[in-house]
Amino acid sequence: MLLSLAWVTALLAALLALRVGQKLYFPYFWKDAFFLAKVVRYGARLEASKRRGKVVTVVDTFVRRAAEAPGKTFIIHDGARHTYGDVDARSNRVARVLAERGTLRKGDTVALLMSNEPDFVCVWFGLSKLGCSVAFLNTNVRSRSLLHCFSCCGARTLVVGADLLDTLQDILPNLQEDNISVWAMKEKTPYPGVHTLLDKMEQASDKAVPAELRAATSLRAPTLYIFTSGTTGLPKAAVITHLQALKAAAGFWAYGGTKDDVIYTPLPLYHSAASLIGIGGTIELGATCVLKKKFSASQFWNDCRTYNVTIFQYIGELCRYLCNQPKTENEKEHKVHMAVGNGLRQDIWREFHQRFGEIRMCELYGSTEGNLCFMNHIGKIGAVGRSNMFYKLLFKYALVKYDMVKDEPVRNKHGFCERVTKGESGLLLSKVSSQSPFFGYAGSKQLSEKKLLNDVFVKGDVYFNTGDLMAEDYEDFISFKDRVGDTFRWKGENVATTEVTEITGLVDFIQEANVYGVEVPGNEGRAGMAAVIVRPDCKFDGKKLFDHVVSDLPTYARPLFIRLQESMEMTGTFKQQKFQLVASGFNPTKIADPLYFLDYTEKRYVPLTASLYENIMDGQRKL
Repeated sequence: MLLSLAWVTALLAALLALRVGQKLYFPYFWKDAFFLAKVVRYGARLEASKRRGKVVTVVDTFVRRAAEAPGKTFIIHDGARHTYGDVDARSNRVARVLAERGTLRKGDTVALLMSNEPDFVCVWFGLSKLGCSVAFLNTNVRSRSLLHCFSCCGARTLVVGADLLDTLQDILPNLQEDNISVWAMKEKTPYPGVHTLLDKMEQASDKAVPAELRAATSLRAPTLYIFTSGTTGLPKAAVITHLQALKAAAGFWAYGGTKDDVIYTPLPLYHSAASLIGIGGTIELGATCVLKKKFSASQFWNDCRTYNVTIFQYIGELCRYLCNQPKTENEKEHKVHMAVGNGLRQDIWREFHQRFGEIRMCELYGSTEGNLCFMNHIGKIGAVGRSNMFYKLLFKYALVKYDMVKDEPVRNKHGFCERVTKGESGLLLSKVSSQSPFFGYAGSKQLSEKKLLNDVFVKGDVYFNTGDLMAEDYEDFISFKDRVGDTFRWKGENVATTEVTEITGLVDFIQEANVYGVEVPGNEGRAGMAAVIVRPDCKFDGKKLFDHVVSDLPTYARPLFIRLQESMEMTGTFKQQKFQLVASGFNPTKIADPLYFLDYTEKRYVPLTASLYENIMDGQRKL
């Protein structure tokens, strides 16, 4: 008896010691294990469906949800509720009109240019039910850039929202010359050759479209094209396969979302965050999505209270705008318990919690075209994700040394990259393999190849270059540090400096332009700045340049600052040197070159004086 008691006591002591040791040395072990088990279970489900020869897509799941609970609210928009059954029926009407009145066939690509509204989803799903791939066009893109989007994804049909049809006025002749069929979500239109969709939908049947049309034969078949700005300048069409769409749709579920959640999506649907994670994630849960046409900081919390929102999507800028709103007494009176997004600064994160309550902020990291994703399931402030020994067994990534002056990874004497030490910033690379494939971009093969690095650690290996500088601390938390290359972020959008350079260079008095991003205190990302050389015998014209960039560039891509230079610094490979320009910023007391600021009040670029600079730095002058 005493011996048995001694054994029990020893066993309990050993278990207690293990528990204490785990708490001290592996504090996140169980949270990591449970989270990864959930992710692996989801992956196993996808693999099982593939082995059975039946690929279950996001649209398949939506159709099943509509059949199981047709009266469940799927989308709330401008106060109107649209059930799963409503959207299913309306998407059937879209499919039947475009199939019967148009020339669409399974495998075709259709471009979609629409603002956030329920019909965006109806058209998307209607086209998917026909077996078509859909290319989401950025509603800020205009003229030449928009025409380029059609050529690179091969779309021969365009569906445009009623509120955006007039923005196509200048390029409609070009579209028609290229035999691109344009359908407007209107009952009538003044533009010759533009087909109307709404009037025909009223006459169309809402009977289910044959399932074999949408049936996917492979998880790796393209279903969407989502445009992203990159170092090539013009928008690139990232190929989104069924596999990527399904993985993204699991985001809310992985963080613990349920069918009872109400998800607030104020982000544009043409971005992967709102479409793949927001709409796809809502469907995966069988939940409800409150779709906002455009983010409004003043209406945000009222919307959350009105619709009983429990989860919202964000980018870092969104949370900063909310924190900048005047304080109110009922700021913590809401049902929001979780937020999912990326780009949240530590200081904003803490202020957000103080202002609006201990909402669980679920940061994640990943690019539209990338083959790697990090998720901060622990909730550590400042981290975009978390790794661990289990994760590293499944996903091969590396942080390597990067030369900011040469704008390239550091290679040792053997020609291989070198890993950074713990806590040190490095370029994030993700190994391309059958488990982590890279599907690239539609169109030119060269665009895809430029995102890959070969012979990184051994001969023959291939890694996806994220273009992001990251750091991994001693507890395996991943944090974002900066972007490298020719792309920076401003106002939640990627700005391709090559495209801005090309458009800025069209002004007659500009001989050469070098566009880059500079940090502005109190603002997320980097503001656009252009170093320009004025042509001989010409003068800088702030009014003409203002009119040009406002006309041809979206708001987030317009250079806020201009620096006049006599000559451009170049690298040894004849690339424009940006490192010193970025480092020197836009302080007129430290830069001898003339500086100008984009002034919307004066409607021109005005001289950047010391007092104006101080107002910008103090936050008195809003950007």
